[in-house]
Amino acid sequence: MCFHVSVLVVYGVNTGFGKFAGTVVRKDQLNPERTRMLLALRINTLAKGHSGVSLETLQKMVASCLSWVPEKGTVGASGDLSPLAHLALGLMGEGRMWSPLTGWTESSTVLEAHGLTPISLKPKEGIALINGTQMMSALGAEAVERAEAVARQADVIAALTLEVLRGTNKAFDKDVHAVRPHPGQTVVAQHFRSLLHSDIFPSEIAEDKPYDRVQDAYTLRCCPQVHGVAVDTIAFVKKILNTELNSGTDNPLVFAERGVTLSGGNFHGEYPAKALDFLSIGVHELASISERRIERLCNPSLSELPAFLVKDGGLNSGFMVAHCTAAALVSENKALCHPASVDSISTSAATEDHVSMGGWAARKALRVVEHVEQVLAIELLAACQALEFHRPLRTTAPLEKVYELLLKIFIKSVHATH
Repeated sequence: MCFHVSVLVVYGVNTGFGKFAGTVVRKDQLNPERTRMLLALRINTLAKGHSGVSLETLQKMVASCLSWVPEKGTVGASGDLSPLAHLALGLMGEGRMWSPLTGWTESSTVLEAHGLTPISLKPKEGIALINGTQMMSALGAEAVERAEAVARQADVIAALTLEVLRGTNKAFDKDVHAVRPHPGQTVVAQHFRSLLHSDIFPSEIAEDKPYDRVQDAYTLRCCPQVHGVAVDTIAFVKKILNTELNSGTDNPLVFAERGVTLSGGNFHGEYPAKALDFLSIGVHELASISERRIERLCNPSLSELPAFLVKDGGLNSGFMVAHCTAAALVSENKALCHPASVDSISTSAATEDHVSMGGWAARKALRVVEHVEQVLAIELLAACQALEFHRPLRTTAPLEKVYELLLKIFIKSVHATH
């Protein structure tokens, strides 16, 4: 007697992946902190129950150490295949891993040192471990967090620059911003009002010499409008990423309550890719306007301060080269802000014929944010140096605290090097 058995074909369960729907791929490096974020996000999406992984595999991932993961090699659809494959490789006892106990070494050695055993993959688990947007999302989340911090710092630093350049606080009047009530603009203007000369926080510098200009340059007067849109951009990107971080982004997806496994496109990284390109463009402007304020601080024809903020120029070039550094970083950001997600390249024999390039969008967003941090740090140093030339006059209490904090850190660093 012969029996005919009908086999249901399910992608990634009894097929390979992509064009070779037969064997799983075994294919420079994330640091442990970013790898930990990547692993945490992968665990989070698998725990939603739509990926078809066993509880045993998930528990081993939670207990495991950190795999060696390259930061390059993803086109952002089908998710971050190559980096996530490396993440899975270490969990399987292959490749290299890291832990505080062992450092970087063979994964089998690391797992053994912690009393762990490699994951043994069951049906569907191979593709479940490597298909998703967690690489771009992990790096993007770091970029957003750092962007939020530097945006707040930008307001404080710009306020100090305006103070030492003897600018006016009239442009930050509440009524000015009430008639154009963008959320970010409103918040930034409020920050400036809380930092600059007022009845609550008087400034001897502002009181010493009456304001004798019609209005300030854009880099001072338009901070709420320029910083504000960066703040709103960051908020928009954060909303996109919060959804992405908590989504099922692999393929196929298992819906146990319906008894079906469905192939879809949730692995496509277009959402985080587009959002992170937008983040780069929005946050870059904080550095662009900051560099122009540094120019005003260093240029005696604009600041009424000594050239390059040094009293006896010559062998001491003051902030001349520091300003060059800021200009170089801003110029580099202009290239990095070209959107990654406008590009696409067909892969997997045209099966994956449109991709997001979200991995590159995330990596360069991090670089843009880092450059913004560095440019604003230069402005802070320059503004504090400019404040020295106004002594014995004092600025507002909040801005004096900023100066004191910087001085404390500077003295501590000097002592540490001697």
